[in-house]
Amino acid sequence: MSEFWLISAPGDKENLQALERMNTVTSKSNLSYNTKFMIPDFKVGTLDSLVGLSDELGKLDAFAESLIRRMAQSVVEVMEDAKGMAQENLLANGVDLTSFVTHFEWDMAKYPAKQPLVSVVDTVAKQLAQIETDLKSRMVSYNTLKTNLENLERKSMGNLFTRTLSDIVSKEDFVLDSEYLITLLVIVPKQSYTQWQKTYESLSDMVVPRSTKLIAEDNEGGLFTVTLFRKVIDDFKTKAKENKFTVREYYYDEKEIKREREEMSRLLSDKKQQYQTSCVALKKGSSTFRDHKVKVTPLGSPDRPAAGQSDRERESEGEGEGPLLRWLKVNFSEAFIAWIHIKALRVFVESVLRYGLPVNFQAVLLQPKKSSTKRLREVLNSVFRHLDQVAAASILDASVEIPGLQLNSQDYFPYVYFHIDLSLLD
Repeated sequence: MSEFWLISAPGDKENLQALERMNTVTSKSNLSYNTKFMIPDFKVGTLDSLVGLSDELGKLDAFAESLIRRMAQSVVEVMEDAKGMAQENLLANGVDLTSFVTHFEWDMAKYPAKQPLVSVVDTVAKQLAQIETDLKSRMVSYNTLKTNLENLERKSMGNLFTRTLSDIVSKEDFVLDSEYLITLLVIVPKQSYTQWQKTYESLSDMVVPRSTKLIAEDNEGGLFTVTLFRKVIDDFKTKAKENKFTVREYYYDEKEIKREREEMSRLLSDKKQQYQTSCVALKKGSSTFRDHKVKVTPLGSPDRPAAGQSDRERESEGEGEGPLLRWLKVNFSEAFIAWIHIKALRVFVESVLRYGLPVNFQAVLLQPKKSSTKRLREVLNSVFRHLDQVAAASILDASVEIPGLQLNSQDYFPYVYFHIDLSLLD
């Protein structure tokens, strides 16, 4: 991205010659690339109204810049894994931002110059306010969906003590609908596998012999099933804890598992269909959870994935744009265009206030070369110092002191000056 300086000088013969000198010096010294910046003649109104507009435009300028920065960040956020391509989506009227600024033309259809300046500014302000309102609403919806999805996906991460087990266990792992028997899930440290196999049947009375089965494991331990009579649950849990075996509180509920999986699928589908630019979909029949890195041991179950196999397999669904990204692209363009029109309005108002009536000034857009801004500033202050002899003297001659006036070449300009920094959008 680039930065631009938008300046103006009176349009009389002397100052047009000064502009020519500026162009000659900056061109020979390779300080900047300069182009005329065309601004239409507006209905001026009273000077009092221009003073009020000057203040209002300053605030509107800052608001517009903040808005387009937030929209650019939203594009990056929504594009997620493709955020490296976000800059390609930040366009104005279908062209890159630098080209739009350097070839700026006032949009007479959108902002009629024949209307009073107050009306033009009001039109721009209302347009930006509406874009901001819509942006807030859409991003709240997006972030709510994203948060809900992340919360569900977080359940499928972590170790066997904390993660959801819905995508690990199956109906066949449990004794269900029994008045007397129940199947518990026990987490056993890896170094204690042998001890578990030898002792689990004797941890309590009424444990079903040979009922244990390893159904999953992670780096820390394994998840075993064990079946026993309901009336000895508390005793079994106590003895298991004494032997550093942890009973995981889990009761198989097919309806709850189905609901959880459907919720994950719905959120993934909503995000894919409504928001993302490059989306992936779950293969038919695969799990709806992220890779949880739990190694699952088949142990005779042909439907269970092999050790180390990913639970979720995805395939590309193409490069379709969702409604949010499309809205962001269209309205970023609208907001950016409005911002540059605000810059033009500010140049017009400040030029009239500084140079007086009748309206006669020339605006110029400068694109400074890298590392040349200090020298370029000195050239401009020198060329246009006649526009404010007293203030310019304090800049060019440090020995001159003016009571109550503190200036330096970095914050004062004898000409109208505004800055456009596109690097803020990088």
